[in-house]
Order: sequence, then C-alpha cells, then structure tokens
Amino acid sequence: MINSRTSKRFLIVISLVALIAGETVSRIRAQAGSSAAQNSIEARLQALEDREEIRKLMIDYGRTLDQRDFAGFALLFARDAEYGGGGDSGMTKGAEAIAMLLKDIFQKNPTQVKSPNFHLFSNETIQVNGDRASGLSKGVFVVPGDHGQPDMVMLATYRDVFVRKDGVWKFKQRIVQGDIPSAAAAPK
Repeated sequence: MINSRTSKRFLIVISLVALIAGETVSRIRAQAGSSAAQNSIEARLQALEDREEIRKLMIDYGRTLDQRDFAGFALLFARDAEYGGGGDSGMTKGAEAIAMLLKDIFQKNPTQVKSPNFHLFSNETIQVNGDRASGLSKGVFVVPGDHGQPDMVMLATYRDVFVRKDGVWKFKQRIVQGDIPSAAAAPK
C-alpha cells in the first residue's frame, strides 16, 4: 500500500515532471517561433536584395543604350527574351535580336534626336516570386533642346517580366508603351 509520505513524493515527482515538460515545450515553441521569424527575416531580406538587383537591371538598360553598348545591352536579356510594343507592333525575340533592333534604331535615328541623349527611369514597382518577377515603371528620353535646355522626347511605360538565370536577374519580356507621344499619335 502507498502511504501518505509516498503519495506526497509521487505528487512532487509528477509535478516536477509536468513542470519540466511544460518548460521544454515552451522552449521548443520559442525556438520554433524564433526560427520562423529568422526565416521570415531572411525571406524579406532576399526579396529586398532581388528588388534592388532588378532596379539595377532597369538602370543598366538605359545606361547601356545611352553609351551605345549594344553588346552589354544584349547581356541584360534572357536568351529567349521578348521585346517590343506589344499589340500590332509585334515582339522581337532573343537577346541578340533585341540588341540589334535597338542598335538599328539608334543608328538610323528616325526621329532625328540630338546627342547627347539620356534615359531616365522612375516610379517602378517590382513584385518578386522566387526566380520570377514582374515590374512596371516609367521612362523618359531626354535630348538637348533648341537652346541647350533638356527636352523630353518621349515618356513611356515599361511592363516587364524578369527571370533569375544562374543567379542573375534578366529581362524575360519588356513591353514598351509610348505615353507621350502616344503610340497612336506617333508619326508612321
């Protein structure tokens, strides 16, 4: 038979076991919460780094065009990238073909823009989803005006799809929509 002394000891042991078990469960939960928070911080940091790399890609687009560095320009695009105005104007496919298209446009200079000329970008939004992302931004093409002042030749909206290839973000698709002048108002 169990006497009262043994009963008390048994209750004390059971209480200690319950206390230790409860403490262990609390520690495990705290560690799991800390691990989840750490993963969340790491995921958020990665998303910020991805967005910054994509912003740099968007800036490099203008920089390489302004420097007429069409070899560097081609490197900004995935091999199977698409580029164009969308709709009826069609899309150019492939990084090299895209670079050659822009090189041809700049060499022919159909609108007779003066040099030096520059691309400026703003108002970007970037949504990252793993190794793919989408973006929307505005671009301005600035040239010297008649009296040396900066003149805006075009304001455009860029709709982008990005892909990370071998750890590097590239354009997968870039659709350029002329806002001012609008594509509809542009001379044919």
